[in-house]
Formats: sequence, C-alpha cells, structure tokens
Amino acid sequence: MRSDKIKKMILKILPAGVLLGMAVWLLKGDVWTFLTWWLLAEVMGMAAMPLTGRLFREFDDKGWMFSKIVAIVVTGFLTWFLTAVKLLKFTTAACVGVSLACGILFLFLGKAQHKKGIECLPMDHLELVYWEEVLFLAFFLLWTYLAGFHPAAYGTEKFMDYGFMEAMMRSTTLPAVDLWYSEGTINYYYGGQYFAVFLTKLTGTKVELTYNLMRTFVAGLAFVLPYSLVYQMTKDRMGKKAAGAVGWKKAVPQISGILAGLSVSIAGNMHYVYYGQIRPWLQKLTGQEPDSYWFPDATRYIGFNPDVEDKTIHEFPCYSFVLGDLHAHVVNIMFVLLLLGLLYAWVKMVRKRTYDIGEPGTKEFWEKHLLMPQILFAAVLLGMFRWTNYWDFVIYFVVTGGVVLFTNIVLMKGQGKWVIGVTAAQAAEVLAIGTIVILPFTLNFETMVQGVAVAQNHSLPHQLLILWGLPGILTVIFVISLLAEKLVGVKNKTIYKFMKSLKLPDLFAMVMGLCAIGLVLIPELVYVRDIYENGNARANTMFKLTYQAYIMFGMTMAYVIFRMLVISYRKFLKVTAGIALVCLVWTFGYFGNSVDSWFGEVKDPSKYQGLNATAFLETDFPEDAAGIRWLKKNIKGSPVVLEANGDSYTQYERVSAMTGLPTVLGWYVHEWLWRNDVADLNTKSGDIELIYTSKDEKQVKDLLEKYNISYIFTGSCEREKYGENLNNDLLSGLGETVFRDLNSGTYIIKIK
Repeated sequence: MRSDKIKKMILKILPAGVLLGMAVWLLKGDVWTFLTWWLLAEVMGMAAMPLTGRLFREFDDKGWMFSKIVAIVVTGFLTWFLTAVKLLKFTTAACVGVSLACGILFLFLGKAQHKKGIECLPMDHLELVYWEEVLFLAFFLLWTYLAGFHPAAYGTEKFMDYGFMEAMMRSTTLPAVDLWYSEGTINYYYGGQYFAVFLTKLTGTKVELTYNLMRTFVAGLAFVLPYSLVYQMTKDRMGKKAAGAVGWKKAVPQISGILAGLSVSIAGNMHYVYYGQIRPWLQKLTGQEPDSYWFPDATRYIGFNPDVEDKTIHEFPCYSFVLGDLHAHVVNIMFVLLLLGLLYAWVKMVRKRTYDIGEPGTKEFWEKHLLMPQILFAAVLLGMFRWTNYWDFVIYFVVTGGVVLFTNIVLMKGQGKWVIGVTAAQAAEVLAIGTIVILPFTLNFETMVQGVAVAQNHSLPHQLLILWGLPGILTVIFVISLLAEKLVGVKNKTIYKFMKSLKLPDLFAMVMGLCAIGLVLIPELVYVRDIYENGNARANTMFKLTYQAYIMFGMTMAYVIFRMLVISYRKFLKVTAGIALVCLVWTFGYFGNSVDSWFGEVKDPSKYQGLNATAFLETDFPEDAAGIRWLKKNIKGSPVVLEANGDSYTQYERVSAMTGLPTVLGWYVHEWLWRNDVADLNTKSGDIELIYTSKDEKQVKDLLEKYNISYIFTGSCEREKYGENLNNDLLSGLGETVFRDLNSGTYIIKIK
C-alpha cells in the first residue's frame, strides 16, 4: 500500500518536475530570471490568500490563481499611489517595503479570519490547485520560450512600450518624464508598463529581460485564469451531478476550463479558418494558385479586404502575445480577468440561499449592499483601469453594472423600486471610489479624445459574420434556448421570474455573451473621435471594444458548448454545440500559423536567441549600439539627450527608447495623439533641425538652453536625416566629447 502511495505521489509531482527541467534546458541562461518571476508570483499569491480567499470564498480553489493578481494589484497600486502623491520615491526599497507591509497586513487578516472560523485556504481542493499551478507553469514557459526566438523590442509599438519601462526605471517620481517630450511627463495610460517595472524592481532583474517576461507572464495567466473561472462555472452548473459523475463526464469541468483557457489565449477567429484553410483548399481544388496567409490579416480585415477608406483594427490576445507589444490593452488582460472572476464570486456569494439581504430600507440593508468586499475591490480595480487602459474602465463599468442589475433583480424579488435604488447606489459607490483612488493620475492627465460621433462607415455583413459569427450566433442560440426552457408554458412571465429560474453560471455566461455582442455592435453605430479621423475613424474604437468582446466570448463559448452538449436534452442544441466546438478548435490553428510565421524554427532549441530585448542593436544599429549602451551604463537620472526626431513606427528615437533618457521630441504621431498641439510639435521639430544644422553658434546655444539639453547624440539617423547639412564641427565645440566611435563616426557631446 505504501509503495502505491509513493508511486501515485511521484506521478503527480512528475509533470512539475519535467516542466522545471525543460525550463532549464530550453531557456538556458534566462532560466534564473524566469524562475525568479515564477517564484515571486507564487509567494505573492500565497501571501494574499487571506484577502483572496475571502473574496473568492465560494470557489473550490478559493481563487488561488487569481490571488497572484490580487497581490500585484494591492502592492503595486499602493506603491504607485504613494509615489504619485509624493509620500514615497519610486525605488526598489519602496517597492519591497510596501510589499512586505502588505504581506504583514495579509497575515493579520488571515489570523483574524481564522478566529472567526473563515477558511481562506483551499485545503479540500489541493489537487485542483496543484494542476492549476502546473498549467500556469506550462503556458508561462511555452510563451517565454517562444519569445526567445523574436525578443527584439523593435517594430510596431515596441519602442514606446520598452521606452516607458526604461524611463520609469530611471525615475524616482511618477509619472516619469516623457522620453519623447522632455518638457512634460508621460501623458498616456502607462499603468501596464508600470506594473512590469514594479515586478522588475521587486525581483532585482533587468528590464532588458523583463520586457519580454512581462508579456509571457500575462500570456500564461490568460490561459489559467479563464480555466479557473469556467471550471468553477461548469462545476456549479453540474451541481451534485459533478460529484457523482463517472467516466469522461467527471472531467467535464476540467475540459471546459481548458477549452476556455485555449479560447482566450491561443485561438484566432474564423478569418483564419476561411482565408487560411478553406479558401486556399478550394483554390487548389479548382486549379488556382492558393493565396498565402499572413497572420496579421485576421486583425486587419474590415477596410482592407476589400480596400476602402474605412480602415479598422480588430486584434485579439493570441495576436498580441505573438507580436510582442507590451501595450496597455495587453497587460490589462490579467486585471480584467480578475474583475470578471471577482464578479462571478460576488454573484455566487449573494445568490446562495443562506444570504440574508436584510429588511429593505434599514441601516443593515444598506450596509450589506454597500460594504460588500467584492464590490469595493471591483471599484478600486475599475478606478485603476483609467490608468492601465481607460477603455476598459468604460467597458467593465457597464459589464459590472449589468451583472449587479441582474443579480439585484433576483435579490429584491423583482421589486422595481429597490432594484433601481440599490443598483444606482452601488453604481454611485463604485464610481466614487474609482474616481478617488485614481485622482493622482487623472489630475495630471489630458484627454486624448474629442467626443463621440455617429459612425459614417459600416462593416460589410459577411465581414462581421466571419469575425464574430461563431461566438455571436452561439450566444444568441444559448439565450433563446434559456428563454424557451424557462418561460414556455409559464403564466405571468416577468424578468424576475426568468432571472430567478436561471442557474447562476447560465446567468453569468449570458451577461458576458450579451455584453460582448454589444461591444461588437457599438462601432457600427458610434465611435470615439481622435486624431485618426481621416480614414481610420472607427479603428481605435473597434480595436479596444472588440478586444474585450473576444475575451468574454472565449469564456462564454467554452461554457455554452459544455452546457449544450452535457446538460441540454435537445438534439438541435447538441448538434449546434458540436459544430461550434469543431469550428472553435479549428481556430486554434491560428496559433501554429502565427508562431511559424513570426518566431521561425521553434522546434530547434539551438535557435533560441534569449530574452534580451536590446540584443538587436548590434545587428540593426551597428553604428549606434556602442553609444547607446554607453549612455545607459554611464548616465544616471533623466538628463535630456538630443537625437533626431522622426515618424512613428520608424527607426528614429532608438536612443531614447533603449535608454529611457528623454529627448526634445520623439515619434511625431504619438505625441500628436498625446498632446494634440501640432504647432508646438512643429516648432520643436524645426528647433531640433536647427541645432544639428545651423551655422549660428549663439542660436544653437540658445536652443540648447531652452530645452535644457545635456547631451547631443549624433549617429546613423542624424546623418541620414540631415546629410551634408549636419554641422559636426560646431556640435563638437559645444562641450566635451564623452563618446566617439572612430569606425562609424557616431559621437556623444556633453554640453558645457
């Protein structure tokens, strides 16, 4: 018997051991940084369990995987807040100190709850926790390994994302000086990059590596958090049947969870299925040359095929994880998943039959509804979204409102007065708390939008069908089936009776699915105006709204497919779910296509390049690499370093981006979006050209003083832009030459 137990234990531990061994083999020298981040997440998550276990008390795992994000939110956001109000300096010591203080508070909270008999650790479901950890480690490792085949922070938005991190690594105040506008601070949603820097400081690692590690960390969580949520939803829907299930049905919650994780983290859309699989097969069948498929096509379809002026963007997580940008919407994935998990945990708690809402109108009644810990924490999260990705604040304020409204209809037994009153009070509470906690950001932030306008352009019906038909139609069929199941033959039909009759997971899936459909339809009606009005008016609105629709659709589809296949008795629904499952799994092929296109020969570990995001300098900027590295190594603080400015998404601003040192003006369109002051940008652009080309020494010195320039960098981009007009002799006479590459001619002048 004892030997059997030992064998079983070894078999359980083996997957984790194999993954750790693979990490050592695959990641080579990067493994220590990888393991440091993984262990930090484990320690922080365990430390925060007294809070998380209280918030997710009705989950089998007590929110174990969500606890990692709870810990990051509490410690990171508190550090930022104290820094932003100038009570702390943004240093490694401050990050560690605040984290330790939070850990002590978590400990006291755990002891207090233990005395009350509240269990915050999943002691009855340790096997579930173990397998969740194995899944997280597996996907974190997978994405980290892939990132090592294309680690360069160069191309698309990477200069900006990496530059933000470098700028904050240098700064002791927040917001940091804008690396592309030295006279101002960052006027963008920099919260995502901040959290990457916060974790970098906590672990004592290097930003050259953690730029890539942060995005792979989020990618790993984008699998395991949907897994945890949909696993719980499926388990709840099966009810007592889950405990007595045999055969494959016993594994249904795990299968649904895995399907949800894959749907959110690695799936594409039906664009890949049709244009990447079906259409080439049909062309080949008819003797035509099959079209090639480039994975970004799935995100640039409406407005591009056919080619019209209404250019749009409809990205999704897998594309982001492959491409490698560390943009606001990417980092915020883990936070929006936390919010969705928190909302389900809240509904699960208040929908329990034992929950007493109190006598309407009494002090106890209002305390119960306004002091719910999940609602209070959600309010803080929503406030934080204004800083991490403002669009998500608007989106999830509405999603939260929908969940709260539908839940209150049941709690208040359909009494309209109390439903409206309580929902309005909770909405005001959430808005007030969210506004207060983020004031240090909003008071220093200038809006980048110019109002809302009615959409003049619209997507073609077949385009919407290809992109969103699968989840949209499945959601509609699901909702109709619920209506038919619960209301057919029922007298005195009311919303209350319908809501009350719904099982909690069905209600939550319905809310997510309907909200996602709404997000897809909104850009067809209205859009938010910005500088891209000419030809790309709907692009940003569609991008940010449908990105979140995709996340909610992914979890909704996984749950609905299970619901129709396992629970429903109607053959039509089972057949529909089967077809949807085949189509959904088919979209997973997008992952393989994009990995092959972007990362190359990933099956050969010897081709692994490493995680260093700046290694490309020696190959792409051989003339400037040594000078850039000299600046990063030798310059402390954030003095202004002049370099030639250029257009967005070009090689210009390689110095400021790779060092975090501010320059007078960087990527033009980005600063136009952030500042909306074209005249000022044009003046700065002209002044930079004068400094590099003017023969008038006094004029140049006056401009150096005007912009408080400490160093002048002259390298490949400056020679390319100004050519023969570049006044090397005058520049060299303005101060000390602290760096010169005799082979390339690149030099750096320190101004007297």
